[in-house]
Amino acid sequence: MPALQKLKEKYIWISHFSSAFELLQWDMETHMPRKGGKWRAQILGSLSEFIQAQQTSAEMGQLLSEAEKEAESEEDRALVRVAKKEYDKFKKIPPELWGKFALETARAQRIWEDAKRESDFSIFSPQLEKVVEIVKELAERVGYEENRYDALLDFFEPGLTVKDLDNIIPKLREFLINVLEKIENSGKPKDVFLGEFDLGKQKELSKRVLEVIGYDFEAGRIDVSAHPFTITISHGDVRVTTRYDEKDLKYSFFSTVHEGGHALYEQGIPESFRGLPIGDGASMGIHESQSRFWENIVARSRPFWEFFKPILVEYFESFKDVPVDDLWRASNLVKRSLIRTESDEVTYNLHIMLRYEIEKALINDEMKVKDIPSVWNEKMKEYIGVVPEKDSEGALQDVHWAHGSFGYFPSYMMGNLYAAQIFYALRKDLDFDGAVKSGNFKSILDRLREKIHIHGKILEPKDLIKRATGEDFNIEHFMNYIKEKYSEVYRISL
Repeated sequence: MPALQKLKEKYIWISHFSSAFELLQWDMETHMPRKGGKWRAQILGSLSEFIQAQQTSAEMGQLLSEAEKEAESEEDRALVRVAKKEYDKFKKIPPELWGKFALETARAQRIWEDAKRESDFSIFSPQLEKVVEIVKELAERVGYEENRYDALLDFFEPGLTVKDLDNIIPKLREFLINVLEKIENSGKPKDVFLGEFDLGKQKELSKRVLEVIGYDFEAGRIDVSAHPFTITISHGDVRVTTRYDEKDLKYSFFSTVHEGGHALYEQGIPESFRGLPIGDGASMGIHESQSRFWENIVARSRPFWEFFKPILVEYFESFKDVPVDDLWRASNLVKRSLIRTESDEVTYNLHIMLRYEIEKALINDEMKVKDIPSVWNEKMKEYIGVVPEKDSEGALQDVHWAHGSFGYFPSYMMGNLYAAQIFYALRKDLDFDGAVKSGNFKSILDRLREKIHIHGKILEPKDLIKRATGEDFNIEHFMNYIKEKYSEVYRISL
């Protein structure tokens, strides 16, 4: 059997164990009894260590070397390139260290939940210190050219560096703070999504909106979790979660659409790629571009509410006499808020910048874990103009650090920037507003499948964006999008 074929079969075999890992992870965050946490952490640690050992075995190294000579198609060359990069990276990490990382982050997940419930960062701090030390060791093992944090960024956004981010952020931050100040001095739309909303009907509405945008329920399901997420168990099994608030319909609705955007991407990756290193999204930033595209550019648009209002009224009759314009403007409220996941398009990236700067300082030994809450509060005041009164609304609001996902947060910002560039490219050959207003979401999804989804991980983010949009990555598109949209929403000049 050719080495290339053997390589593919080996990866598919390993992916079976990865699927089991993901299923256990999903269960831990959705249905597992609390007392199962300690044992589940050990199981996940053992599985992670086993998978990593298989991915970096001598046999795998030999197969990669031989397969590289056989690869001829773009797909096969990309497979070997991506696999070799991952092999070289993870080969530098001892399986026992990877297993320790999985164990300590699984423990951290449970401790974070306790700390957040008690709103006490000191409960989480000792365990987070362990996680941070492991993450720093991982970065050192993997290696980097200029900044230790670059090694972590590459796990989530290949090719992105601290230098890139430090070139983007100052201009973007100044722009967003200026927009925020102008909006704050204008009239505020009424938030028509506040009230009393039956949880059962909210769950039905969540399922309905996922069906509307094209999510395949024969290849997935929706559940509740403390922090909404999307997880791919295997091809044909892409699951989403959300959470509900009886007094605010916006939260569950837009969280559901957001996770649906991630799931549409996963459901659109070719089946032939599954189980292989190219069978994932190009990066977390590209992934986030898809979720933010559906959540913000589609579901927060006026044409969307022109289409979706009758469906909304089926579940909540109180919206019958609410004008479409009020629904649209309430979907795009801008305010100085504490919670990232509930923030708007103008302030969202400011929340990300704060986290990025804390992470970068932690990983480069420029600050201590115990100082996170105070630094967090200082930066919240400087960037967004509000300060959390309790840790659950501040440094404990996100689960990412418990997961050890340092280097992940910048992907959210990149996703917003990518999404705007993709949007402007789509509008050149598609009547976007007309498609949304008529409920023809398939035409939009088909374009995204063609430009983004079907490529899996064959291309790196910057190359994929250039191929999909016809130009290099450019933050001006996002800035223009914000100016155009919010000038209209708030009826001011930006």
